[in-house]
Amino acid sequence: MDNALPDAAASEGVGLDDLERLAGRAATVIERLRSRVYAPGTEKRLDISFNVRSAAEMVGRTEKAIRDAEDDGRLPMPDKDPATNRRTGYALADINRMREVFGTLPHRAPSDPATVLAVQNFKGGVAKSTLVTHLSQYFALRGYRVCVIDCDSQASTTAIFGLNPDVDVDEEEDTLYPFLQHGGPASLHYALRATYWPGIALIPANLGLYDAEYEFAARMARDPAFVLDRLRDGIDSISDQFDIVLLDPPPALGMISLSVLRAANALLIPAPPNNVDFGSTAHFLRMMATTLAEIARHGGEREYSFVRILATKMNDQKSAHVAIKRMMDAVFPSDMLSAVLKDSAEIDNATANLSTVYELTGAQTRTETHKRCRVYLDAIGREVETLIRKTWPSHHAALRKEGIL
Repeated sequence: MDNALPDAAASEGVGLDDLERLAGRAATVIERLRSRVYAPGTEKRLDISFNVRSAAEMVGRTEKAIRDAEDDGRLPMPDKDPATNRRTGYALADINRMREVFGTLPHRAPSDPATVLAVQNFKGGVAKSTLVTHLSQYFALRGYRVCVIDCDSQASTTAIFGLNPDVDVDEEEDTLYPFLQHGGPASLHYALRATYWPGIALIPANLGLYDAEYEFAARMARDPAFVLDRLRDGIDSISDQFDIVLLDPPPALGMISLSVLRAANALLIPAPPNNVDFGSTAHFLRMMATTLAEIARHGGEREYSFVRILATKMNDQKSAHVAIKRMMDAVFPSDMLSAVLKDSAEIDNATANLSTVYELTGAQTRTETHKRCRVYLDAIGREVETLIRKTWPSHHAALRKEGIL
């Protein structure tokens, strides 16, 4: 009982020492949750594999073409099960090697602009990090070169990618924080980390990034150009390595969020179809327009290749959700994504294990719940992918051939 918080009714109140003990216990709970998923000293691995039929579909060539390339040495011979002499499956790195050999990697041309897509809403709990992690992995499965920048000190995206923000991430070396300081590094290369996902690099976050909010706010009055353009300059310093840069900003209108709005050239706005969340999204849109207009007045005008609203956490069984979604479609006829991120136990269960739906393997992937979830996650990915490809002139001929342009 010595460690219990005092009863406010029977004492003078809860003091700083008590709050520090509470914070310490909360950290212990988080560490125990993480230890269930990651054993000490181990790194998260990607265990998904693909049979030759799936590989052929992903690569855009026939199964015979793959086997012929293996037979003539253009591709390495696949691993086989000694007992059955059958292929054990291809890893994503193998798929990308095939794409390279067959010339089907979907990379943008050097003359095309890298897409810097912010998944932005000033309200928390609208599925920002869920979208960032699943979109990044969808794009990686398609063969794109992806960078994920976690701009949120809560570091949910960092944790999903297998890093303990409090242990594995140094705020002075690994996050955006050093770069956002005056006199910081010249580029963001120092912070890029390869991940266990082929094709995805990560700039992680941790709680220390929160200090940048105060420092940026203090600097804003005397050097607004530095504050507003620093993140964009950093992304420009690394964007030649990537096709798509995904930004996961904090759920608040602060200096880092403003920097994200300035750095991005495309926006995806997650909005759950309920009165409270959609009301917050309406306020966000108004605040964003007002803020960007004010920034433009100081010479910082910004245009976006596309801005789309995505209904998230949609529950078709709730009449209020259906009614508000119908209203959203009527009010934003050309601004809504057709696809919807539905409320899903599959996503919740994956997130509880610091994972994503795209990382699940084995029996978990054969349930109807999983299959339905993959269908709408893939639909979101395809729609956003098409919007991105439309911004790349080198893809226009292919888009016309596909009947999209």
